[in-house]
Amino acid sequence: MEQRLTLVKLGVADLSRSTRFYEQALGRRRSPHSQDGEVAFYSLGGWVLGLWAREKLASDAGVSADNVGFSGIALAHNVTSAEEVESVLAQAPHYGGRITRAGAQTDRGGYSGYFADPDGHLFEGAHNPFWPLDDRGQVDLG
Repeated sequence: MEQRLTLVKLGVADLSRSTRFYEQALGRRRSPHSQDGEVAFYSLGGWVLGLWAREKLASDAGVSADNVGFSGIALAHNVTSAEEVESVLAQAPHYGGRITRAGAQTDRGGYSGYFADPDGHLFEGAHNPFWPLDDRGQVDLG
């Protein structure tokens, strides 16, 4: 069976605050499949981001919601230039996010920086010249 990542679920402290962040800071449009006050879904080029109240997601998964600190995961927002990385990074603080690492050249010839959403979920704004984006903005690894 082929394995596919199709949905990333993030547990958030305040669903309204987080939906505002994703819609205003990152320019995402909420799917009509979302349920007000319960879950917000965003289509992201072949996969879906779902935001749930942290306690509800933890309960659904059968785990405690009190985990704190670095979760060991970061999502990447790939763009076509260093300037676009800076644009992505500039939006986060205006809507409750924070920059965790400013944009800088990478050892691999690209450019990246990190920001956290209002719940501390990490995102990398990244430009990798060796990973071109197709017409739909999806990474093309060849």
